[in-house]
Amino acid sequence: MIALGILGSFAVIGLLCWLLFTLAVFALPFFVGLNVAIWTHQAGTGIFAAFLIGAFAAGATFGIGQFLFAVLRSSWLRLLVALAFAAPAALAGFYATYGIVSHTMPTETWQLVFSIIGAAAVGITAFVRVTALATPEASGQGIATA
Repeated sequence: MIALGILGSFAVIGLLCWLLFTLAVFALPFFVGLNVAIWTHQAGTGIFAAFLIGAFAAGATFGIGQFLFAVLRSSWLRLLVALAFAAPAALAGFYATYGIVSHTMPTETWQLVFSIIGAAAVGITAFVRVTALATPEASGQGIATA
């Protein structure tokens, strides 16, 4: 029975890590949506209205980011948009990894080392996924015309 508990713990940790890597792209829209929802709820709207406004703000943030990434032609501006999505994901990856390794490693130095590695892995994954979500440019090179 103890072995099943240990295997179940590994499965849940693996599932949560997979979920973190999958949802890392949406860290910035979630953050914006949550803050807008909290702000509107404190301004006097109900919980349902605050949820709807927060969900709209999150969707608008993601949509605006994708629109900017598709419209901007400068590599530096596209890099800034991608980094705006990857930075909160890296921060979330740092704290998620720190939460996991703080239970398993006694020294704080190694906890920070593994947390930085986790932050880099999640940030790079989010950066790659954000850039992959944009439509490829139609350059017209290599296309034969009849």
